[in-house]
Amino acid sequence: MTTSTPLEQYALLSDTHTAALVAEDGSIDWLCLPRFDSQAVFTKLLGTEEHGHWRIDAPGARVTVRRYLGDSFVLETTWESDTGTATVTDFMPMDPENELFDCTDLVRRVVCTSGEIDIRAVLRLRFDYGQATPFHRYRVLDAERNIGEIRCVAGPDSVHLRGPYLTLNEDTGAHLGEFRLTEGESLEWVLTWFPSHHDTPEAPDYSEALAITQQAWERWAAGSSYTGEYPEMVTRSLLVLRALTDSRTGGIVAAPTTSLPEEFGGERNWDYRYVWLRDSALTIEVLVESGFTARADNWRQWLLRAIAGDSRELRIMYGLRGERHLPEFELTHLPGYENSRPVRIGNGAAEQYQADVVGEVMIALETLRNAGVEEDEFSWDLQKSILDFQEHMFDIKDHGIWEMRSEPAYFTHGRAMMWAAFDRGVKAVEKHGLVGPVDRWRELRERLRTEIMEQGWNEELQSFTQTYGGTDVDASLLQLAQIGFLPYNDPHILGTVARIEETLLDDAGFLHRYPAGTGVDGIAGREYPFLLCSFWLIEQYAHSGRLDEARTKMDRVCGVASDLGLLAEEYSTEFGRLAGNYPQAFSHLGLIRAAAAISHPGTPIDSEATR
Repeated sequence: MTTSTPLEQYALLSDTHTAALVAEDGSIDWLCLPRFDSQAVFTKLLGTEEHGHWRIDAPGARVTVRRYLGDSFVLETTWESDTGTATVTDFMPMDPENELFDCTDLVRRVVCTSGEIDIRAVLRLRFDYGQATPFHRYRVLDAERNIGEIRCVAGPDSVHLRGPYLTLNEDTGAHLGEFRLTEGESLEWVLTWFPSHHDTPEAPDYSEALAITQQAWERWAAGSSYTGEYPEMVTRSLLVLRALTDSRTGGIVAAPTTSLPEEFGGERNWDYRYVWLRDSALTIEVLVESGFTARADNWRQWLLRAIAGDSRELRIMYGLRGERHLPEFELTHLPGYENSRPVRIGNGAAEQYQADVVGEVMIALETLRNAGVEEDEFSWDLQKSILDFQEHMFDIKDHGIWEMRSEPAYFTHGRAMMWAAFDRGVKAVEKHGLVGPVDRWRELRERLRTEIMEQGWNEELQSFTQTYGGTDVDASLLQLAQIGFLPYNDPHILGTVARIEETLLDDAGFLHRYPAGTGVDGIAGREYPFLLCSFWLIEQYAHSGRLDEARTKMDRVCGVASDLGLLAEEYSTEFGRLAGNYPQAFSHLGLIRAAAAISHPGTPIDSEATR
């Protein structure tokens, strides 16, 4: 294995428009500007320093403390040398109350807190995922204080840096600066993106930006109604979900990264910077259950816009503004994280049909209704329309929740989610007085229940199976109890759980999604255990009388989070490292559900929706 920085050493910064990853050594190795799904200007995460990064460190010193300030994404890192100490504060300004900072900025502040200490800055801006070296222009802003501006332009993008002078090294193409600070002295840089055809914007007054940004995050976190165990992990997970929610559009990205591998050195590398209906629907459920109904309603408005005029050709994922076409291509100039190739941009799975998606959306919208969010004519018409789509696709095989790139099949989980879609339509009429073809929905619901019990159940194995007529199991079958298809203690569920434990648990107690590496998914290689699935198993344990086991496994799984409470998509027990895209909404929403299940084992998170 090469020397890529372990994912758990990265902190997340976010302004709810885009995100940056900051390594423990002070290097920002990933940043897309101005949106989550824009081209990266720092791409070292998937390549080398030559592909762009921004490092601020103290040569010869060591990091003694790294933390977020309160419930925020303001990162503070303390460096200590033999002669002094300094703190580096990194954040992306935000002010949702009045949009004072209505632009895409990143601020880095250094303060010497004792003695004296040497500080080094290294900046390599490389546009288009490290392929384009920008043209640089320089301007003196304050000669007495050695403050200047560097404007970097490449094609449609422009980034400028305001702060202490950095000098271009012609040999390396990096801008460098070395500074000696004594107690009380400080440095500050502000990096800003703007379209290259615009004039350089005036610099906002950032004197209060840190306090405003921290308060904005903490004010949002204070809206949580969660009561239960693991409060710090739950709060951080809720904050991650907020950080991955675009505040302009309401779209929720699955992760802020692309092509972080599910197997180090393998080809299971995907772009997750888009809005999956499934992922965002599951996110909405936990946000509503945690008291964040207003944010959830923003997502409903995003959904209405994305699907409007298109509900008979429903996509499984969209761009942040509802874009439908997300063509997949490869960046051959990048070596990939841990030499994992190809590096992919876009996602070909956007063209797939996945039968579970309508069910996930209908459950989320039911959760909103139960929380008191009223339907309007537009939103209910849309739900009737996607149920029409579901009926239209009733007999069509699909690629499953895990986006298999093999031949379509009838996946038991997908058929159960179709059952849930019609079930929620029926309940909308019965419980909320909405008008729709309820008799037809009841008929389709019952047809699916009969079909699943006959074709998705293997009597010999005493288990539901991944696909009709198959013998493998799939961790997604744990959702059958979550959606109310059967109770958590039903013998069919317990038999399936036993089969999942027997075949999908690794020696360390982490759960795989399905038997990867057998060719069943049409992709070469294998993958590491999927953290969401381990949280689903914890949830099952808690609701079926295995509470002590649930707590033990919860402690084990939460124990692999970074020191800042962040989780990737997967965890390699072989290498003891996080893997897959990072941080991952799936993992964090799974943690919240599992914590709620342990805290309230008699009350499933969506019990109101399933009664």
